[in-house]
Amino acid sequence: MPIPAAGYPRTAAHSPRVQVVETTDSTNADVVAAVVADPAGWPHLSLLVTDDQRAGRGRLDRTWTAPAGTALAVSIVVDAAMIPPAQRGWIPLAAGAAMTRAVRHQLTGHGATAELKWPNDVLVDGGKICGILAEVVPGDVDTVVVGAGVNTRMSRADLPVTTATSFAAIGAECDDDRLLADFVEDFGKTLARLAHDDGERVQHEIEKLCATVGREVSVSLPDGSTLQGTAARLDPDGRLVVGVGTIETVVSAGDVVHVR
Repeated sequence: MPIPAAGYPRTAAHSPRVQVVETTDSTNADVVAAVVADPAGWPHLSLLVTDDQRAGRGRLDRTWTAPAGTALAVSIVVDAAMIPPAQRGWIPLAAGAAMTRAVRHQLTGHGATAELKWPNDVLVDGGKICGILAEVVPGDVDTVVVGAGVNTRMSRADLPVTTATSFAAIGAECDDDRLLADFVEDFGKTLARLAHDDGERVQHEIEKLCATVGREVSVSLPDGSTLQGTAARLDPDGRLVVGVGTIETVVSAGDVVHVR
């Protein structure tokens, strides 16, 4: 069993392996490669973390970079074999919900509000503070790697877009170890509920956190079209149901903009 990384004792209490690297191109790519090479060495909830990721990836293969020391990048291994296939669509949403609650804990007493944006972004007062990407390990459909990038000490001038934010930008401090510990603990508990086929409870909890539900939205779909309507609810597979008049459309992937 690897020795827990210094600097992350709380996180190590909830993870069998906490590996810290000074810098890397992509924590997700590193963990996927590590799991392929040594699956036994990277059990469920093992993670890799850095505060200097040079070529992170977001959804739709977008690149994600940040000045060294200003953002936290973490990738965590999920043993999906324990989760019924019908419940696995909730894995990235469960990660988003867990990170939303972890960010909320950091902001206790600050006055800012953290919410989940479907499918897996974390917003603070409407600005994106964290994005999440889940991918199945090639050749192993039962192992998923979930990566998260959290803007921690990024100044407002360094934010990549005007719709982004960070702890520093709102005048808050982030305890990286506590943030990750809260995230891993919460994520692990939600995954355990999915393993026990308790998707209905997970759906209810995530819908309560999700700022998208009930909002007017514009969704850019993978085929290039745009859907505008009301985000009515999440379906049992974690997909977004968008209503346009009396017609409802189920969205499994797309970029969502909260119109109002």
